[in-house]
Amino acid sequence: MEEEYVTRVQYQDKELILIATAHVSKASAELVKEVIDREQPDSVCVELDEDRYNNIKNPKKWSDTDLTKVIKDGKVGFMLANLVLSSYQNKLAKQLDTNVGQEMIQGIRSAEETGAELVLADRSIQTTFMRIWRKMNLKEKFDLILNLFFALDDEDENEITDEEINNLLQKDMLEGAMANMKDEFPKIADILLHERDQYLANKIKNAPGKKVVAVLGGAHVAGVTKEIFKEQNMEEIGTVPPAGKGGKIIGWLIPVLIVALIAYGFVQGVDTGLQQVGSWVLWNGGLAALFTALMLGHPLSIITAFVVAPISSLNPMLACGWFAGLMEAHIRKPKVEDINNISTDVFSIKGFFHNRFLRTLLIVVMANLGSSIGTIIAGIDIIKNVFK
Repeated sequence: MEEEYVTRVQYQDKELILIATAHVSKASAELVKEVIDREQPDSVCVELDEDRYNNIKNPKKWSDTDLTKVIKDGKVGFMLANLVLSSYQNKLAKQLDTNVGQEMIQGIRSAEETGAELVLADRSIQTTFMRIWRKMNLKEKFDLILNLFFALDDEDENEITDEEINNLLQKDMLEGAMANMKDEFPKIADILLHERDQYLANKIKNAPGKKVVAVLGGAHVAGVTKEIFKEQNMEEIGTVPPAGKGGKIIGWLIPVLIVALIAYGFVQGVDTGLQQVGSWVLWNGGLAALFTALMLGHPLSIITAFVVAPISSLNPMLACGWFAGLMEAHIRKPKVEDINNISTDVFSIKGFFHNRFLRTLLIVVMANLGSSIGTIIAGIDIIKNVFK
């Protein structure tokens, strides 16, 4: 097994030993221990960032999550993506009767036992997700949300075969969780795999000491091996690209245009002006409330979405989903069992609606989506009224 899954690279005066692993394989963890014990490296690099390292060290961290703070900080999308990823790992690990990230845990443990320096070599998962989001256009974002939602209801509990275990060695875990979307969203594959190959390679070749062992997902080894001999722009691939100025301008231009058209409606006549206001409120608030209701939101959350949407849509700094989500979290506070059941409920539409924690996150996303669609329809309706 070692010959097939261990790659040795000579870089300048360093010996780099790359171990290809499957993130839910017992055999991979055993191989990691065997190689590190024998090689006694100066450094051990693991495919983790600080957040995932802390999650592995404290697997019950989710129970301390402050849902209200997540909503206020605008991290609902990141939270959902993170939950889907970790739950995907848990689902595979459960079928294989092992622990998630066991090979990374072994890498950490072996580094401590041998006195090697531990290097967290992966890019922040939040940076990775934000780079994906920022580089997608509005249509791609909408399509991605729909794909994620309809991909949830996967209750196939068939046992994983030996062949599928071998396939896991050829996939990155992040890539595996979104495998069905790579063809439709090529930007995801580039940021998820190729950019991280560059980041990992840079961290590995600059790790302290003459001998370095790196514990990697199988999909990264080939790319990292090539990237080791290239120069990487860490400042570019390690940061979140700022939101485009064009998006900010459009974000403020649309509200200004809507207000101007409504005001012009009143110039044409009170009835026309009132019709414009009614169209804006009904479409914007109505669809935000409808989408909240479809997510089985509390009546007060639905009312909140209806009242806030027409106002928040005129201010790009606000989102009606935040307010609807905060109301839902206040009235239906998640219970301990909701937190404990996240890893199973996240892969079932029924589970999403049953789990108060997940349902609140979904309400934030869907209320915002309803308000956005309402803004487009109401805007078109208002323009038509002006030119009648």
